Amino acid sequence: MRRARLLLLPLAALLGACNRTADTFQPRIVITSPEGGGVSQARNFVVKGYVLDDHGVKDLTVEGRPVPLQGGTPKLANFVFQTQIQGSRGEYTIRARDAAGNESTLRLPVSVDGTNPVIKVTRFERERNVIRVTGVATDDTRVAQILVDGNRLNVTPGARVDFYAETTGIYADIEVRDAAGNVTRLRARQ
Repeated sequence: MRRARLLLLPLAALLGACNRTADTFQPRIVITSPEGGGVSQARNFVVKGYVLDDHGVKDLTVEGRPVPLQGGTPKLANFVFQTQIQGSRGEYTIRARDAAGNESTLRLPVSVDGTNPVIKVTRFERERNVIRVTGVATDDTRVAQILVDGNRLNVTPGARVDFYAETTGIYADIEVRDAAGNVTRLRARQ
């Protein structure tokens, strides 16, 4: 009897190692382009992204239509699709399914932004060859980037962004870009 128990212990350990773990990880959908998420200057633009899953992505649909997965690996699959917005706003439903049947959904609001950001210089000082410029950039969606004389400022993107910069010369060339890619340029001088 004792000998039979000793023989069953390794068998029980072996069978215990055969247990399968359930796949409960839902695929994760990430949009990488356009930079502003779903904001563009045009009604038709390309959306790029990837789907991440621990056991492999099986398929992806946008508005119920299959989208081919491109490159990457089975666990990280890239995708691309073209938008066709009627009007100035829309929404796309993106669904991904993994090999175990787990599904996730991402709703991507998209909009067309043809309005350029606005630059207002609130202070301009020149001391010899050094220029100090202070101002505010505003946009109807989001100010994404501010450059002064070609140097990118460290700003937090938002609808209203205050900025300060020091440069050299006679004037300061300011460039503001919004999330859709619209650009406004201003030459600040006394």
